[in-house]
Amino acid sequence: MIKLYHAPLTRSVRILWLLEELGIPYEVEDVEFEPTRDTFFQQKTPFGKLPTLEDDEVVICESGAVLEYLIDRYGEGRFAPEPGSPERAAYLQWIHFAESTAFAPLGVLAWLGVYRGEGGRYTELLADARSRALQALAFVDRALGERDYLVGDTFTGADVMMGFTLAAARRLGVLDESLPRLGRYLDRLMARPALKRALERKPGEGSSRS
Repeated sequence: MIKLYHAPLTRSVRILWLLEELGIPYEVEDVEFEPTRDTFFQQKTPFGKLPTLEDDEVVICESGAVLEYLIDRYGEGRFAPEPGSPERAAYLQWIHFAESTAFAPLGVLAWLGVYRGEGGRYTELLADARSRALQALAFVDRALGERDYLVGDTFTGADVMMGFTLAAARRLGVLDESLPRLGRYLDRLMARPALKRALERKPGEGSSRS
């Protein structure tokens, strides 16, 4: 049985969402998120990180890696283009862009401005992070164009990765009416039943799904 270590509003939302999209059995181990003010790797999971996933002998962390693992093992051809195809290259690009490029400056805003509460001490750094985040979002907006999803016309794991990043950007006030097309894309993702189920789940509620 798959077990996901999960806390609301963390990157584990990506994996809970994906598990709902896949429609496979899983269990949830609810973890109370400990803000990373000074110490990292302190979450109550096997690796000290969220998300962490156990699947028989496999124990894996990092949301992008967990997402790729689950789709490769349980996707049955869904949620990812064929390996070697041009669409696969775009898919991999957006999976990694969502976390390594787009989320990185958002992490600075969240860490200093929210968890440490020291926005007043780092106004220049936070302004730079906001600018870099906006540039990353504008890059996504141009690539998305008028399409519904990032890769071709099909919902994939890349949209799961990017959806969490965009939701974080909206919460932090970075994604606003200046990028309406990207906002509509996020709204489409938020309307997906699987994501609604993931977001509406309460700790200790529905700890497994079959």
